[in-house]
Amino acid sequence: MRLRKYNKSLGWTSLLAAAVLLSGCDSALLDPKGQIGLEQRSLILTALGLMLIVVIPAILMAVGFAWKYRATNKDAKYTPNWSHSNKVEAVVWTIPVLIIIFLGVLTWKSTHALEPSRPLVSSEKPVKIEVVSMDWKWFFIYPEQGIATVNELAFPANTPVEFKITSNSVMNSFFIPRLGSQIYAMAGMQTKLHLIANEPGTYGGFSAGYSGPGFSGMKFNAIATPDKASFEQWVAKAKQSPATMNDMAAFEKLATPSEFNKVEYFSSVKPNLFKDVVNKFMSHGENMKMGNAEKMSMGNGETMNMGTTEGAHAGHSAESMNMSNATTSHQGAEE
Repeated sequence: MRLRKYNKSLGWTSLLAAAVLLSGCDSALLDPKGQIGLEQRSLILTALGLMLIVVIPAILMAVGFAWKYRATNKDAKYTPNWSHSNKVEAVVWTIPVLIIIFLGVLTWKSTHALEPSRPLVSSEKPVKIEVVSMDWKWFFIYPEQGIATVNELAFPANTPVEFKITSNSVMNSFFIPRLGSQIYAMAGMQTKLHLIANEPGTYGGFSAGYSGPGFSGMKFNAIATPDKASFEQWVAKAKQSPATMNDMAAFEKLATPSEFNKVEYFSSVKPNLFKDVVNKFMSHGENMKMGNAEKMSMGNGETMNMGTTEGAHAGHSAESMNMSNATTSHQGAEE
C-alpha cells in the first residue's frame, strides 16, 4: 500500500514537472509570421488531421472493444468462429488508401509550390541578402547597400527577401522558424531561399544542423522593419560603423572560429565577396585536379624517357656487336 501511494505521488509530480517544462516551449512553427510559414503550417495541420481520421477511431475502438468484451459483461455476444467480414475489410482498406492518395497529391503540389528557390510573387522589389555560415556565426552581405553584418539582418515587412546561401566551413543549416523553410549551406555551393514577413517584428534564426562545439551559440536576429524608411535607417546605422570588409584578408580574420559572437556591422564590403567565398573552394578542387594531371603527365614523361633511354642503350649495344663482327671478319680475311 505504501509503495502504491509513493507511485501515485511520483506520477503527479512527474506530470506537474512536465507541464512546467513544456510551458517554456515556443512553438514557432505553429505561430508563423510569414506567408511561407503560414502555408507550411497549413500543410502540417492538414496532414495531421487526415492521419487522425485513422488514429482517433482506432484508439476509441481499442478502448470500446476492451470495455464491451470484458470478462464481467455477460451480455456480450460470443462468436468464437467469426473470421471474416467484407464490410470490415472494405472500411479498413478503403479509408487509408483514400487518405494516402490525398496526402500524396497534396504533398506533390505543396512541394512544388513551396520550392525554396522559387521567387515570391509580389509588386515589391526583393531585398537581396547573401549569407555565409562560419564557425560559429552568420555573416550577412547586402550587395546592393554595400554593407555587411554578423548575426543580424533586417528587411522591410511585406517585402520579399532573396537569400543566396553558402558556407565557409562545414555544411550548416539556415533557419528562421517563424518565416519558414530551412535550407542547407554548403562550401563551394550556393543555395537559394525566398521568404517574406507579413508583419514587423524580430524573429530568431539559428543553425538547425550540428556543426561543432560552438553550434549552440550560432543564433541571429531577423528584423522585419515596419517600412522601407525604417530599413534605410538600419542601413545608415550600419554605414556608420568604423569596421570594413574590403578584402579577403579581413574576411579570413572574421572567419576564425569563435563562439557566441556579438552583433557586428561593416560599413563597406568588397564587391563580389560572396562569389569569392564560393569560388575559393571551387579553385581548390581545380588545383587538386591540375595537380593530379601534372603528376600523370610527369609519370608519362618519365616512362617515355625511360623507353627512349632503353632504346638508345639497345641501339648502342647493337652497333657495338656489328663493329665487333666487322673487326673479326677483317682479321680473318687478312690471315
